[in-house]
Amino acid sequence: MRIIYFATLLAYFSISSTFAQSGALGSWNILNVKYTFNDKISVLGEAQLRSLLFYDDFHYYEFKGGFDYKALKNLKLTLGAGSYQTYKQGGNFVVPKNNHEFRIWPQVILSQNIGAFIIEQRYRAEFRYTSDGYRNRYRYRLGIAYPFGKDIKGFKPFQVSASNELFFTNKEPYFERNRVLFTFNYKPSKATTLQIGYLQQFDYKINDETGRDFLQIGYFLELFRKQSTITDTNSKDN
Repeated sequence: MRIIYFATLLAYFSISSTFAQSGALGSWNILNVKYTFNDKISVLGEAQLRSLLFYDDFHYYEFKGGFDYKALKNLKLTLGAGSYQTYKQGGNFVVPKNNHEFRIWPQVILSQNIGAFIIEQRYRAEFRYTSDGYRNRYRYRLGIAYPFGKDIKGFKPFQVSASNELFFTNKEPYFERNRVLFTFNYKPSKATTLQIGYLQQFDYKINDETGRDFLQIGYFLELFRKQSTITDTNSKDN
């Protein structure tokens, strides 16, 4: 149970520090499609669109895809790549851009079930080809999720979760960003997940996206190869 207490304390102190900032509520929209071949291999594609005000002042979008390999029951490896575009503040897609970026990102996800809770740790390295040159970045996310509701063919229809993610680089000032997220998921079917959440982001002296509060809306679609015997884990990627 110590890891649950650690996750709770980490979220509490992160929220205490980041909520001290003021700002308008922006929007953070996600469309994610995943195709699962078998219990080891899957591919995914995702698009995101973000605004600094409530569905106004759109300043960011991304497209990415990836390949997942489930090496062990609680270990998943991913290799992904994508395009990430950040515009200036003050309107919808104001140019010139703050950042034009192509990114390659390997990652490792470790998960553990403790009672009804799911603890997840995500480690990601990002190799970033930006409009200001090449950069490295490293991310660590700790999350806790609680699925609940009447079991329906191997999955529960509801889930609440909380996570905190830290962003670092190999150059000064080393620390770049802190991201706190709370979500509520509803699964009307095994293949479909609807998500609503609140995300708070704090940035330290970086030029791509400034710290803001966001309402997060997500639609996740997972397609299964026929005759597949996959067990859904309700794990989502941001």
